[in-house]
Amino acid sequence: MSALLRVLTLNNIAKVGLSRLPEDRYEVGGKIADPDAILVRSHDMHSFAIAPRVQAIARAGAGTNNIPVKAMSARGVPVFNAPGANANAVKELVIAGMLIAARNLLPATRFVDGLTGDDETLDKLVEDGKKNFAGIELPKHTLGIIGLGKIGSLVADAAIKLGMNVLGYDPHITVDAAWGLPAQVRKAHSVEEVLKAADFITLHIPYVESTKNLLNAERLALMRDRAILLNFSRDGIVDNAAVLAALNAKKLRSYVCDFPAQALVNQPGVIALPHLGASTREAEDNCAIMVADQLRDYMEHGNIQNAVNFPDVVMPRESQFRVGIANSNVPNMLGQISTAMADAGLNIHNMLNKSKGDMAYTLVDVDSAVPAPVVAKIAATKGVLAVRYLPLEES
Repeated sequence: MSALLRVLTLNNIAKVGLSRLPEDRYEVGGKIADPDAILVRSHDMHSFAIAPRVQAIARAGAGTNNIPVKAMSARGVPVFNAPGANANAVKELVIAGMLIAARNLLPATRFVDGLTGDDETLDKLVEDGKKNFAGIELPKHTLGIIGLGKIGSLVADAAIKLGMNVLGYDPHITVDAAWGLPAQVRKAHSVEEVLKAADFITLHIPYVESTKNLLNAERLALMRDRAILLNFSRDGIVDNAAVLAALNAKKLRSYVCDFPAQALVNQPGVIALPHLGASTREAEDNCAIMVADQLRDYMEHGNIQNAVNFPDVVMPRESQFRVGIANSNVPNMLGQISTAMADAGLNIHNMLNKSKGDMAYTLVDVDSAVPAPVVAKIAATKGVLAVRYLPLEES
């Protein structure tokens, strides 16, 4: 029996997810020393000492800004996430945000909370004050969606069922996402086209250098007067100062976001939520199950699925003996791997190699046991970042 694989948890991970890592193969907990892998949610790992032994990091959520992905890539360590696992939770919060803003529910609630007097007095104050909170209904209004992945597609479907017109923009939409998109969604050709045409704008894009302050003063000026902007993606995608200026100028009706930056707190027209997008029991369970399954498949079989820094490489096992190789995407890597095995008299039963940007990953099934010197030779090859020998245990 081989030693247990050690998995460190840096946050509370849903038990239903942890149960996917069987106790006879894994030791899991928050005090694991020198772990083989790490499970994390929101813990900031940029200043965290990640042990050299760590072979994988799995984040029970979509964003990985709290993980030093670039440094892990240089070590050949995949960083897994759970895209789409919290999509329904975020979709429901977006719809809630639209309704809260459209019907002025937040200021209306605050108004009621400030009332005093007996029922007769309250009735009069309510009748006199409610005109200040008249809102709009969603049907016939246009929702513009920037980012048509799993969340954007679900939001589009829900909005259509509520009677809205939907205009979507995503220059990087995947084939699977396109197939899942409701047919009624009209395609826009630019961010600007969406901003000019929509009464509500919702953002569902990653925060990267190209999307930093994507909605700045210049773009906000293109929006329809009294439009409602929703941001449940990331804080830095929207220029907060430009949003506040647009609210003060009555250009924007409301800004609904899931990121209560100091500049936004207690500002008129701002509805800031405390990062509730994935905060449902169901979403936490779904994320934990998804990343635990991905982590186990990688640790035991070398398969990669939903790693933000490596390509998806999933190969059914056809041999007891398998080698997984993470490497820089450079020429002749497969040739060098094959040569190292051929020189040792090893027969390659099956091989799969894929690349993603600067990174590549190879799985090799071999017909016989791979000696340690062969693994070491491959590991010493220029461009190879990490090598893992993954023989199946004999039953």
